Amino acid sequence: MTLAAPAGAGFTITTAAFAPGTAVPSVHTCDGADTSPPLAWSGAPAGTKAFALIVHDPDAPAGDWLHWVAWNIPAAVHALPEGIPKKELLPDGMRQGKNDFGKTGYGGPCPPSGTHHYVFALYAIDAMLSLPASAPRDQIEKEIRAHLLAEAEVTGTYQRRKR
Repeated sequence: MTLAAPAGAGFTITTAAFAPGTAVPSVHTCDGADTSPPLAWSGAPAGTKAFALIVHDPDAPAGDWLHWVAWNIPAAVHALPEGIPKKELLPDGMRQGKNDFGKTGYGGPCPPSGTHHYVFALYAIDAMLSLPASAPRDQIEKEIRAHLLAEAEVTGTYQRRKR
């Protein structure tokens, strides 16, 4: 799901956990510790006041599945370490909402069958968002869209281990 960001020339997001288009390590999935992978970004456009992050699985049988939503990541922050605490509000002001598992924070890949794609989409926005952690996904996306400067993404894949 792209929020139709203008071309963010040079705005990129990467992870040390996997190369773009390759498998997300099991430590970051329901088959492992289910911890968020480390993320880093650069090239945010002028006027960026904050970042928002949406991690989703467009291949989910029930529709586009939300794995993580976070916003109000301060503009001075250019990376998230592995294992972000699963709390609504973090000390730097970052907020996390509920994922489609019904839990706050990151919920890793856990496809019921086959190989799925996991899109880590980072948005540079021109304002801090006044949203409660209980805000629904569509409201969060609407607010991001209203303040969007640029978008960057990295995609990984995952297929469950045979049991």
